[in-house]
Amino acid sequence: MDFKDYYATLGVTKASTEKEIKQAFRKLARTHHPDVNPGDKQAEVRFKDINEAYEVLGDPAKRKKYDELGANWRAYEQAAAQGGPNPFAGQWHADFGSATPGGGGFRTMTQEEMEQAFGDSHPFSDFFTAFFSGGAAPGSDKRNPRSRPRQRRGQDVEHEVDLTLEDSYNGTTRRLSLKQDGHTRTVDVRIPVGVNDGSRVRIAGEGEAGLGGAPAGDLYLRVRLAPHHEFERRGRDLYKKVPVPVTIAVLGGEVEVRTIEGRSVRLRIPPLTQGGQLFRLKGYGMPKVSDPADRGDLYARGEVQLPTDITAEEREHYEALAKLQGGAAKKHSAA
Repeated sequence: MDFKDYYATLGVTKASTEKEIKQAFRKLARTHHPDVNPGDKQAEVRFKDINEAYEVLGDPAKRKKYDELGANWRAYEQAAAQGGPNPFAGQWHADFGSATPGGGGFRTMTQEEMEQAFGDSHPFSDFFTAFFSGGAAPGSDKRNPRSRPRQRRGQDVEHEVDLTLEDSYNGTTRRLSLKQDGHTRTVDVRIPVGVNDGSRVRIAGEGEAGLGGAPAGDLYLRVRLAPHHEFERRGRDLYKKVPVPVTIAVLGGEVEVRTIEGRSVRLRIPPLTQGGQLFRLKGYGMPKVSDPADRGDLYARGEVQLPTDITAEEREHYEALAKLQGGAAKKHSAA
């Protein structure tokens, strides 16, 4: 492993101030961020190098360690790989150990703290990890009785769950079977009211088990709502078609509207209502997840319903109406 000159990586010098190092890091990070360079592997590698350099130089304590050790890290690495004594033994404790008389007044990071701070897949070199975390170097004796088992939080797990619109409106419970390491376990999950298509429901501690006593991950349920035959959902509002008999559309009247919860609501239709007209029924939509009492609205779209069959008497009335409309049309034309 080649020596990494973190100062050169950030384009600064040992004389640079903390502010100058921070400014250099931010400028380089913006330039080489993967989001700015999608698909550019070289930019991704460069971005990781920049982060690694700043994790050291941006921390006064770590920077001090790095400056004092310098390029002599090769001797440390070679000795560790051969199982030999640490060439710097006796030199680090006084300056870099835990707070003891004559010490530096701070402690080194544990492996757990390293993973919490930088993640399990941090891009740091093995030497960096061993040196700054206080852990064992590569090739060292893993049978050291003082060594602690590695801890790692369990991974999060994501599953899809199919719901109906009624499930979303009322809330529901699902029993899930989860498989892990060849074993199957069941989890009862409560789905809150109001969840929408694509929503993620978090169940803490029901993901994969952690290692070394670390906490388990979380379970995330991604909601998939099935299309409804009667209602269309738009956010927290619902839309549905409501048939309006032609006589009511012309003369006015009332029609019944069935809501998502199964109630029948009377809707007033004004005279001469045109097909496709929307009517708002306030508070009959979907509930809000955080406040079920707060509901959206229901929009009824009036669809004028023409008769498919008429009696002889009804026909006489329609013919009389046609004559009236025809006479009115002739008068209008003559005028």
